[in-house]
Formats: sequence, structure tokens, C-alpha cells
Amino acid sequence: MIAGFLGRALRQSYSVILLLLAWEVLARFGAVPRTLLPPVSLVIARTVEALLTQDFLADMGQTLIRLGAGLALAIVLGTALGIGAAQTRTGRLVFEPLVRVLGPLPKIALFPALLLLLGFDHAPRIALVLIDAIFPIVLAAYQAACTIDEKLIWSARAAGASTRGCMWRVVLPAALPQILTGIRVAAVIACVVVFLSEMVQPGDGLGDQMIRAARAFRSIDMFVPIVVISVLGFLLDHALSLIRSRALSWAP
Repeated sequence: MIAGFLGRALRQSYSVILLLLAWEVLARFGAVPRTLLPPVSLVIARTVEALLTQDFLADMGQTLIRLGAGLALAIVLGTALGIGAAQTRTGRLVFEPLVRVLGPLPKIALFPALLLLLGFDHAPRIALVLIDAIFPIVLAAYQAACTIDEKLIWSARAAGASTRGCMWRVVLPAALPQILTGIRVAAVIACVVVFLSEMVQPGDGLGDQMIRAARAFRSIDMFVPIVVISVLGFLLDHALSLIRSRALSWAP
């Protein structure tokens, strides 16, 4: 199953392979100084070496904990808030102005306040991922719930379904395709945000690894965390795409 997943991901990644080949050629033939852009082959070799060291794996684990926890909270809360707000006129009147005001706000600007409130461990980084990743999910859930044919809900209520039963058996399944699309967008945002948070406040994680390498002018080592977080985001996106295609084979 894992081999099939990786094979499917590679088959859909020809443009990425071409980009890496162009990177290698430009670096090898001196079009860009190697101190600024080392050959991708050297970066990949150093990445493999780093993945065999305990320190790098520990930092990667810290990043994965923050990424996974923040994204999971965003999925649960975003889905619940989006669908819940769409069910009543009051919910819509409260929800839409808040999204218009808070949506464009650069959430990384809140990170210093989160550090003061939550300390310097996992909590502020998880909170930042949650705050940033929740918006695509909550908007997708809200828009999907607002566009559901009301006849479906009326039919369910006429058949004796409770309000909660309608939410679980009618609204959520109908909104699920759009929600999963929102989750794919949120996963990409979560990868970016968790990396940025570790760069802004170094201590551990992949972002910290990159900052330490940059300060020491180790250009190859600087690209290693970037490659790893890119691959993690790439695999996460393909995993979510596979889940969507398998779980929603009935959806258009």
C-alpha cells in the first residue's frame, strides 16, 4: 500500500522532477554561486545523512507534533464552527463579519502575544497553526452547509430526524467534499506556519535547524530542513487527496 502511494505521488510529480533537474544543472554549471545555491544532489545526500542522525530526527519529531496537533484541532473546530454557523440566521450574521475582519490578518503577527500567553514550548506554535489553518476549513464548511438543498433537510426532519441527526446524516455528508478540499489547503498553510514559528522563535524543530545553518553560512545544511518540510507537505497533500478519492468515490 505504501509503495503504491509513493508510486502514485511520483507519477503526478513530473514538474517537480524537472524543477530539481534545472536546479542541479544551474548549480553544476556555475550559473548561480554554489555558496548561494548548492547542487540539489548534494542537498539530497546531506538530507539522507541528516535523517540518520538522532538530533535531526528529534527536531523533525517536534515539528510533526506541532503540525499534527494544530491541524487536527483546526479540522475539528473548523468543521464544527462552519457547519454550526450556517444553520441559523444569527450564526450567519455573527460569522461573516468576523471572517471578513480576521481572515486577512497575518496570523504570524500574533505569535509574540501567543509566546507571552502560552510560554515557549509546543503550545504557542500549535495555537498559531490552529489559528491560521482553521480559516480554509471553516470557510469551506460554512459555504458547503449554506448551499445544501433545503429539501434534503426538510425530508430528513419529516422522517423524524432530530436537529443533531440532520447535522450528522445530511449536512455533514453533503458538505464533506468541500470540507476535505479546505483541509488540503489548510495542510499546506500548516506546514508553512509551523516552519515560520520555529524560525521566529528558534529552540528546536526544522525551522530552528535552518536558522542555525544560515547563521553559520552552511548553505547545504540550510536547504535540508526546507527539503524535508516540502516533502512532508507533499506527502500530506497526496495522502489527503487519496483519502478524499477513496472516501468520497460517490461525490462528483
